Amino acid sequence: METTQERKNSTPFLTTGLVLGKFAPLHKGHQLLIETACAQCDEVFVLIYDSREVISIPLHIRADWIRHLYPEVIVIEGWDGPLESGDTPKIKAFQEEYIKRVLPKPVTHFFSSEWYGEHVSHALGAKNILVDQKRLTVPISGTLIRNKPHQYKTFLDPYVYKDFMKKIVFLGAESTGKSTIVRALAEKYQTEAVMEYGREYWDAHHDENGQLSLEQLVELAKVHRAREDRACLSAQQYVFIDTNAITTRYYSQLYHGSVHPVLDRLARLCFSRYDACFVCDTDIPFEQDGTRRDEQHRNSMQQTLIKDLTERGISFDLLSGSLEERVIQVKYILSKM
Repeated sequence: METTQERKNSTPFLTTGLVLGKFAPLHKGHQLLIETACAQCDEVFVLIYDSREVISIPLHIRADWIRHLYPEVIVIEGWDGPLESGDTPKIKAFQEEYIKRVLPKPVTHFFSSEWYGEHVSHALGAKNILVDQKRLTVPISGTLIRNKPHQYKTFLDPYVYKDFMKKIVFLGAESTGKSTIVRALAEKYQTEAVMEYGREYWDAHHDENGQLSLEQLVELAKVHRAREDRACLSAQQYVFIDTNAITTRYYSQLYHGSVHPVLDRLARLCFSRYDACFVCDTDIPFEQDGTRRDEQHRNSMQQTLIKDLTERGISFDLLSGSLEERVIQVKYILSKM
């Protein structure tokens, strides 16, 4: 029988690659770098810096891009990564020490397309691999994309590009014109609308009492959220959304007197999920469609939703008037974003 030492001696030398950067955003040039590393090494680490001073898209989302597109690599999130860049001995030494500190093991190859490849690879005792340094294969930069993301969308994977879409959500009680304005804006901006999934789900799944279970409400909220993400893949600058998990949570509390922990979490995530939030006012006639309660409930629900948004610290704009007047209000606010 082969001993442990014999197996160890017979194991071929494993190569470990490192790619680092801000990935602000992850573009086709970065992907070439990662794919080259994966092709040449047995395992690959990708170190991504926080860089909140450069890009507003959070680190965890940018890290998710890489994990989603390259599940075979090990992503290291550098929340406390160096902020300074330059070629002074002090800056280079600080960067080198940080990289060595966060790496779980030594690397054999360092992949980059930048001048710093030489000093970083030397500090790590790794082979310096330069990839498309003159940007001839992929003629793009993060700066160009940050300045004009929609113009250079061909250099972004759809999974990355979706996070450049501005998600605009419309809340409000029953019969306040949410679906109407969402459709109107999607048509005006030639982009995607995400309609309320609650009615569709309720029609297919409600029980004999006309209710959904706590677990079904969670599923409803998850599917609605997934539809938002899917719409971002084909949208143009904006995605207009009719309601979100905060509304679903309201109905859970109304009909069950409790909220499933998962739904509660999805409602909390709404705080940072949307780029703008509008509440449609109750100043239009109440329309009964056979499933809504009454105008008194509409007013009560509106007050509860506004109170909830305020307590969550979610800023919103109240839309009043006719559809045309509401569209003008939204257009003005979007122009200031």
